[in-house]
Amino acid sequence: MKSYRIAVIEGDGIGREVVPEGLRVLEAAGRRYDINFSWRHFDWSCETYLKTGRMMPEDGLNQLHEFDAIYLGAVGYPGVPDHISLWGLLIPIRRGFQQYVNLRPIRLLKGIESPLKDIEAGAIDFSIVRENNEGEYSEAGGRLFRNTDAELAIQEAVFTRRGCDRIMRYAFELSRERKRHVTSATKSNGIVHTMPFWDERFKTMAQEFPDVRSDQYHIDILTAHFVAHPEWFDVIVGSNLFGDILSDLGAAVAGSIGLAPSANLNPERLYPSMFEPVHGSAPDIAGKGIANPVAQIWSGAMMLRHLGQPAAATAIETALETVLADSEMHTPDLGGNARTCDVGDAIASQVSTAGQVK
Repeated sequence: MKSYRIAVIEGDGIGREVVPEGLRVLEAAGRRYDINFSWRHFDWSCETYLKTGRMMPEDGLNQLHEFDAIYLGAVGYPGVPDHISLWGLLIPIRRGFQQYVNLRPIRLLKGIESPLKDIEAGAIDFSIVRENNEGEYSEAGGRLFRNTDAELAIQEAVFTRRGCDRIMRYAFELSRERKRHVTSATKSNGIVHTMPFWDERFKTMAQEFPDVRSDQYHIDILTAHFVAHPEWFDVIVGSNLFGDILSDLGAAVAGSIGLAPSANLNPERLYPSMFEPVHGSAPDIAGKGIANPVAQIWSGAMMLRHLGQPAAATAIETALETVLADSEMHTPDLGGNARTCDVGDAIASQVSTAGQVK
């Protein structure tokens, strides 16, 4: 039996509702595939911040370092500014553990209706590879002359050769496992320094992968193509900001942001990687028991694949697709009436029983 130590941070809002369903499904996969999980729960959240002045303790990263992976629900809640919650927990983990790849698969599943017309299941199937440690999300900058008519704010984007090359290399290597096509998101016609540099590094990297087709689009027309021609794409690589925006748009065209998982990866495995849904804490529906747990569950499958358990990961992905094919198992974001626990229970049951002779 293989054992893994997993740090669990439910966080805020619907994170507290979808994480238990994710754990339920992972436990079902563990029983079927002889995997043991040792969970340790960390009560780090905006509520913690309001009580202590910190999202996590000063030695938080040291506490997390010993684990094989981190399973996160969501962060953010009214009353705590978003930049406090993000920079107090998520970004320190992503950067402290060099989780420089944010991988976000986008797939239109059977039984899910896209808001786009005449799009069938499987027609949308691409992965967004977002640079996760630098780019536009930097701490370089500041504000001057606050509360006067001369007030100004400066935010510096930071692009390094090392940062660009490693995320682009990951994207090209991933494409070799898929359809061998990488698209770069850029804006070099308007952002005069960093984006031409990004384009130069992409061109150089493409030369190392002559078997992979490569192209690039300015971010504005790329968003239009996501809507008009989502079937064009395989792997899209983008900066921190562009990858973030494209991920939510991709999730929307695939049916719901409640279906979108993600992985914050340290590919070298020097540090634990972190797995979380894209949807955030959704305070407007928190506590109602109607949040879609699929993104959280799918993130768990991504965690298993990263840990070297592809069969268990595939079983979860197959189970969630099977369950979602039944419209009775659709939560309100998908136009149904199913509750969070109902969907989680159905997927866990499917993982446990699929393939068994009755």
